[in-house]
Amino acid sequence: MEILQRSYAGTLESSDVLVEVSPASSCSIDVEIISSVEKQFEPAIRNVIMSTLEEMGVSAVRLSVNDKGALDCVIRARVQAAIMRAAKGNHCHQLVWGAI
Repeated sequence: MEILQRSYAGTLESSDVLVEVSPASSCSIDVEIISSVEKQFEPAIRNVIMSTLEEMGVSAVRLSVNDKGALDCVIRARVQAAIMRAAKGNHCHQLVWGAI
């Protein structure tokens, strides 16, 4: 899935996460994580993000994630929403919704 524009999903409220997605300058995935629970859960947060990107077929993107203690399901949903907005809905019909 190609990232066409900058987009956002989520909030900075407690137990939520704000995800900013923008096109990458190269064919790489760059993830910046800021979290109130970073020392404990940064690897788990990164794992959820990377698996979501893989499931959606994203290979070039820049993500900035500001986590306020969100659960994995919230992180996954926010990343999915931001990616779909950034792709302007292109290729969303190809997603296997049962797998998501």
